[in-house]
Amino acid sequence: MALDTHSERRTETLEIPGSDLPRTEEMMVNMGPQHPSTHGVLRAVLTLDGERIVDVDSDVGYLHRCFEKICEQQNYPQIIPYTDRTDYLAGMTNELALVLTVEKAIGLEVPRRAQYIRTIMAELQRIHSHLIWFGTFALDMGATTPFLYSFRERETISDFFEEITGARMMYNYMRYGGVRNDITSEWVKKVQAFLKRFPENLQEYDDLFTGNPIVHARTQGIGKISAEQAIAYGASGPVLRATGVPYDIRRADPYLVYDELQFDIATASEGDVWARYQVRMQEMRQSVRMLEQLLAGVPEGEIMGKAPRIIKVPAGHYYGHVDSPRGEVGCYLVSTGERTPYRLHWRSPCFVHLQLLPLMAKGHLMADMVAIIGSIDIVMGEVDR
Repeated sequence: MALDTHSERRTETLEIPGSDLPRTEEMMVNMGPQHPSTHGVLRAVLTLDGERIVDVDSDVGYLHRCFEKICEQQNYPQIIPYTDRTDYLAGMTNELALVLTVEKAIGLEVPRRAQYIRTIMAELQRIHSHLIWFGTFALDMGATTPFLYSFRERETISDFFEEITGARMMYNYMRYGGVRNDITSEWVKKVQAFLKRFPENLQEYDDLFTGNPIVHARTQGIGKISAEQAIAYGASGPVLRATGVPYDIRRADPYLVYDELQFDIATASEGDVWARYQVRMQEMRQSVRMLEQLLAGVPEGEIMGKAPRIIKVPAGHYYGHVDSPRGEVGCYLVSTGERTPYRLHWRSPCFVHLQLLPLMAKGHLMADMVAIIGSIDIVMGEVDR
């Protein structure tokens, strides 16, 4: 006789805000891995009591391609293109996590112009990534127009990347000691022109989506976590800052030229879906502010330092990190002094944030899962690595 472990009737009460209805039967439902609102191949196994979520179990690994193990067989320059394919929506910042770690390990000095260019690319990448998040998040909420609008601006930034790197997505642009290609004065003028009109586009997004009462109803008070919970689980980036914690690696442990820039750390206090939305919208405005400062003061000079032709990292353990659009991306490197790393571990903020799903989802409706998953902005290529 087949055993159905979910058919037993129960009478204990589930703690649901504003409800004291008794729990009767539980049902297990698969959300994904083909569901479009899971933003990739994520399988969320939901335990439901009617429409209410009792528990969530994230089943990952469908996209696993052994990135960390492959790195053990590649020399250091060969690893750079693989980092683009972890968080494929923020390739520039992923490349930075690797090259900054190796440069720190071997004591390589990077020319000032290259540092400026790297920072420019990182902040353009932040806007680029947040735009696709905004568009897909709005689409999850049932709004088609914001998706089309966000891609309009995102295509312009893709053009900027393509002009300098030759690619629109997988850039392979950073190098140990600098960057592969220089920027031009014409390119700088194009980016500056974009930055002048982009705030109007952000206001357009606000007028169209941010003030919508349906959006407020589906996001405010939904998927709420506290600052203590976020810290305990190792959250970072917008997920952490949306709980009121003003922690940003660009300020806490400055890299590139962030310590020379004037910008505010975008925060919110509610810790819910709405707060995470607000933080990312603020971050795009702060990125515009930083880019205006950077483009106005790009120094002349070389774009590559005196890097050795063969990179060998001294034996030891090294860690480098950057603030990506999704949070802290870390590169933990173990070297034995050879041309290839003995071990490379990639700290993925998306993987860390998925652990918060049960805290965010319990007690809410199944339909709220769409908003909650969208609000943590996961990229499954980074989760599975």
